[in-house]
Amino acid sequence: MKAIVIIGDGMSDRPIARLGGKTPLMVAQKPAIDRIAREGRLGQARTIGETGPADSAVANLAVLGYDPAKVSQGRAVLEAASMGIAIVAGDVALRCNLVSFAGDPADPTIKNHSAGHVSSEEAAVLIAAIDRELGGGRGARPARFHAGISYRHLTVLPGDWASTAVDCAPPHDHVGERVADLLPRPSDAGDPAAAATAAHLRDLIERSRRILVEHPVNAARRASGKDTADSIWFWSPGRRPELPTLRERFGVRGAVISAVDLVMGLGVYAGMDLVRVAGATGLHDTNYEGKAAACLDALRDHDFVYVHVEATDEAGHARDLDLKIRCIEYLDQRLVRLVLAGLDARGIEAAIAVLPDHVTPVETGQHGRDLVPVAIRRPGVAPDSTERYDEAEAARGSLGVMEGERMMRTLLGLA
Repeated sequence: MKAIVIIGDGMSDRPIARLGGKTPLMVAQKPAIDRIAREGRLGQARTIGETGPADSAVANLAVLGYDPAKVSQGRAVLEAASMGIAIVAGDVALRCNLVSFAGDPADPTIKNHSAGHVSSEEAAVLIAAIDRELGGGRGARPARFHAGISYRHLTVLPGDWASTAVDCAPPHDHVGERVADLLPRPSDAGDPAAAATAAHLRDLIERSRRILVEHPVNAARRASGKDTADSIWFWSPGRRPELPTLRERFGVRGAVISAVDLVMGLGVYAGMDLVRVAGATGLHDTNYEGKAAACLDALRDHDFVYVHVEATDEAGHARDLDLKIRCIEYLDQRLVRLVLAGLDARGIEAAIAVLPDHVTPVETGQHGRDLVPVAIRRPGVAPDSTERYDEAEAARGSLGVMEGERMMRTLLGLA
């Protein structure tokens, strides 16, 4: 039997006073997702541990049944795999955002983590300037900067001097906070390599500000009233991981569909084929219909398809409640509904799961450690008594709390 996982990134939430104590999932109109709940079974999954990073790399590894504590090396190395950037064993890869600052230039705060969702075309020009001035693999402590999508970029440091023992603040978790309080620092002040790495990263951040402030791309954005890319920002350092593939673990051939390099890179290490969809943006304007069609097409020669949609997470980070609800409804009507209709029309028997990788509450704009709601419909398996998909219904579902490989094994009929 075929199997599909649909991830509404960060779509789970907490009760909100403006919604009368309900969550976005409780008020959104989502008949297709509710159909999966009604015809299947609900439960909860623990995708983020009580300690460690509450990030998407950890969460998506957990959804796929990996133990993040054993295999996670952060998101940068995963994104590098998706971008085709070779990470030599020992080298350190870091996520490198373009960010916007606010307030006093001498003591700024983080305005947003995305430089106002700078376009990929603009960002490519800015990152090329940064690499030309600060990178290119030159100097006593060389670095290389690689342009990605929108604000999401990568920096690679040679492992002969760089360390991963550096505390870096994910910018999306610290909007409105002082930059000075968030700059990279060694995890252990007595570790010379970590101290040198943190100091070099702080220096690169400061020097990038001088390069970006008068750059023509920023001048044009400023003139049109857009947020500017005021600095680079490092986070999630890691080295190349070693993962057993899904075929080795579960005997399935998989495909992954996403606009986010992190998820596509995880697919590379998990041995999945990458399916790229034109118009997939990672935002609310992504090509939902294209992802639905790609999912159905991938089922022709794959046993397992992992479909990831970032939009709800971005709405949560922006603390935009109305947009988050709208993105849930887009996911339902423009993707899940089409996938279900396609399965019915083509006579494909497929198990299907819907869940977020983690929560991104709009009231905090940060990832949380809450259990996430999971709906699994598997042909031939009787439904439980749940009627709709939301956090409260999932808490009373028959699947209980799933950890480790249990969610994947339940979906694949291996439990």
